[in-house]
Amino acid sequence: MQKNSQIVSIIIPNYNGKELLEKNLPYVLKAYRNSGNKIKEIIVVDDASTDDSVTFIKHNFPEIRIIQHRVNRGFSSAVNMGARSAKGKYLALLNSDVIPSKNFLETVLQHFKDDKVFAVSLHEKGYGWARGKFKDGFIEHESGSESEDVHESFWVNGGTGVFRRRYWMKLNGMDEKLLNPFYWEDLDLSYRAAKRGWLNLWDPEAKVVHEHELTIGRISKTFREKIQQRNQLILIWKNITSPNLFRKHIAGLVRRITQHPGYILIVFIALKKWRGIAKARKKERKEAKISDEAIFAKFKNG
Repeated sequence: MQKNSQIVSIIIPNYNGKELLEKNLPYVLKAYRNSGNKIKEIIVVDDASTDDSVTFIKHNFPEIRIIQHRVNRGFSSAVNMGARSAKGKYLALLNSDVIPSKNFLETVLQHFKDDKVFAVSLHEKGYGWARGKFKDGFIEHESGSESEDVHESFWVNGGTGVFRRRYWMKLNGMDEKLLNPFYWEDLDLSYRAAKRGWLNLWDPEAKVVHEHELTIGRISKTFREKIQQRNQLILIWKNITSPNLFRKHIAGLVRRITQHPGYILIVFIALKKWRGIAKARKKERKEAKISDEAIFAKFKNG
């Protein structure tokens, strides 16, 4: 394979995932050896694992490039580190619990001939493209149908997606300052791209198997739910710049607190990051080219 034809960097964030790496890296290597995928390198960003992940990779997969964090910094930080270090034009993000098919990138790369395309979501078995909606003052999302056609997607999964690195860098990648350690960071990135007029797609031929929550399932469910709800609020406060939709959000927020008084704790946790949120919101207002209403309208009848 000619070097200039290798244009994809695979990035795998890892934290204490030796068992998953042992199971799934052989499939990643098979895809790497398929010239049709045009893979330049495989990068594993180890987020200060305490198991033998790094030693295991060094001994068994010497062709894989390892970046090590000295302290655990969270999912977004690990992925961003990989993206900054990557040499490919496109970033294929795979969680350690993902099994790619041998030819999973062959159709994906064709979409990037359109300069408007920011990212392409891979086809996880059992899931279709992502539908987004603004309901009762909150951003919600659900899976669309597993059709046979390429479809625009509300967001591209940060564990099974391919991103144009040049646009990723313009967006400063995932928002690790506000959304670490996990949840909603890929939706936030996709939404910011959409507001700049770029496209997020889903490709039914780009097949992978994703055993969801295997990597994050070891963390306390209570903590995960708290972070998930906090980050949903941060996402809305940061990105919904439409006065009309933001008024609906405030009304929905009041209803939710009235119906579930304990939710006020989530609001206070999110408000602790208000200074950073306000700064990011100002940037979104300045750089957005597409309205919030126009984005949600795309998925109203999809």
